[in-house]
Amino acid sequence: MAYAFTFWTCYVLKREYEIVAAMRLHFLASEHRQPDQFTVLMRNVPPDPDESVTQLVEHFFLVNHPDHYLTHQVVSNANKPSELVNKKKKMQNWLDFYELKYSRNPSQKPSMKTGFLGLWGETVDPIDFYTSKIETLKKEASSKSVIPAAFVSFKTRWGAAVCAQTQQTRNPTLWLTDWAPEPRDVYWDNLAIPFVSLTIRRLIIFVAYFFLTFFFMIPIAIVQSLANIEGIEKALPFLKPIIEVKVIKSFIQGFLPGIALKIFLIFLPDILMLMSKSEGFISRAALGRRSATRYYIFQFINVFLGSIITGTAFQQLDNFMHQSANDIPKTIGISIPMKAMFFITYIMVDGWAGVAGEILRLKPLIVYHLKIFFLVKTVNDREEAMDPGAIGFNTGEPQIQLYFLLGLVYAVVAPFLLPFIIVFFALAFVVYIHQVINVYNQEYESAAAFWPDVHGRIITALIVSQLLLMGLLSTKEAAQSTPLLITLPILTIWFHRFCKGRYEPAFVRYPLQEAMMKDTLERAREPNLNLKSFLQIAYIHPVFKEVQESESDPASEESDQEPVLIPTKRQSRMNTLLPSKHSGSMTSLG
Repeated sequence: MAYAFTFWTCYVLKREYEIVAAMRLHFLASEHRQPDQFTVLMRNVPPDPDESVTQLVEHFFLVNHPDHYLTHQVVSNANKPSELVNKKKKMQNWLDFYELKYSRNPSQKPSMKTGFLGLWGETVDPIDFYTSKIETLKKEASSKSVIPAAFVSFKTRWGAAVCAQTQQTRNPTLWLTDWAPEPRDVYWDNLAIPFVSLTIRRLIIFVAYFFLTFFFMIPIAIVQSLANIEGIEKALPFLKPIIEVKVIKSFIQGFLPGIALKIFLIFLPDILMLMSKSEGFISRAALGRRSATRYYIFQFINVFLGSIITGTAFQQLDNFMHQSANDIPKTIGISIPMKAMFFITYIMVDGWAGVAGEILRLKPLIVYHLKIFFLVKTVNDREEAMDPGAIGFNTGEPQIQLYFLLGLVYAVVAPFLLPFIIVFFALAFVVYIHQVINVYNQEYESAAAFWPDVHGRIITALIVSQLLLMGLLSTKEAAQSTPLLITLPILTIWFHRFCKGRYEPAFVRYPLQEAMMKDTLERAREPNLNLKSFLQIAYIHPVFKEVQESESDPASEESDQEPVLIPTKRQSRMNTLLPSKHSGSMTSLG
């Protein structure tokens, strides 16, 4: 059965890798013209006392890419202006609130105090006060400080692909190029981080993550040891009469460990995302992938291994930490069958209930009503409160991977766990299709960049299940069959290396043949295309775009014809312009 599950898993993985890789290449080939197709991110531009960063970048690309270079946009440090713009937004909300209040009752002019929470201080006219404050913040937010990085755009996709996938100078630490994320995928706050500090930051975060992961086993071990009848009666003997009640005893034995473990994991995704942001990744997709990887490793160590070791053999934990590495699979193999019931309850508490919570969205509903009651003052506030956000790949994907791990581990050892996992996947399939199509907004487009990570984690789960099965069989009368399983990890690793070499390049490189085909077709269809105007402002920081729009002449804006707005199914800020002949395919996607 171990061979059967391994071969079937590898067959399905190979087929899926082929399908996903083909879909990715088809999407990239059929995608409409986007700024990231022509743009690379240049980082670590060396300083020059005689030239500015923008002059350096322009001179470098005119010399080294003379036939393909088109334009560039130097990156500015917008962290300080961003804070000022956020502050301006809050003041604009208050200004809108008082103007609305005054328009409803013109006979009574509003007033406010400038002190803390409006409790004391000088009494002023809030409309004049906030108007002057907003004008001051506009001037401060316009200031820019340039950093040694730039978004460089090319005349063709072929030129961008060559630049993004090659080394630019002899020194591999200078003039570093990589594909630019699409404009909405850029995580602008990290572009201002000096390149030389990234290695130090990642070392510090790695150490912090190591301690977070392994020291987190201590509270989990305590909870798992107390979340049973004997542990609670020993720690709190006065509760013994209550605990012995049949209903309470069943609840403690069946659901309390899973609930306790879920409570401990509530704040973990936010902590891991904060760590990823501190490492300096420049795109939201990269942040999501790194957070997902760490979330999965954390769950593997603390939820899977931690629950097995500390829940069934807490008294042997010290021996486990000091024993030979060869004995670890044997120790865990003994514990796995004993924890099957715990993982069944964990699947029901975390998996089934989690899917039900996803469709109900109780937390966003409660947060929305709290915002409406306490924070909403204007229409803009209401629209922001109604924003559903984007689907959380950094938490949902590794959670699904954990159930893959449980299924592969228990498929041979305790198959009665599989129906519970199948029910979870069936429910999740239906619910998440509905949520993606009808609820969540799309935050960015990564063209299936997550898939190699998904494939790698399933392969890891497969190898772990094989090693633990070998450890379990070595303790049984069938110990002589253990050598027959040694071939499985070897074949699985070979299969992974085959898929990595055959399919993964489609996810990390852009074929020059595809780029040339798209460029040729585009030149034939639009010979007079002005690509420079399309790319010149694509990568301006949203803060500076907003400042420029607020500084534009309001009279000229009023003279322009207002576009017709059509609300979407959700009455939120996701309103769109009247669809053109080119937008039919996008509107059909919801």
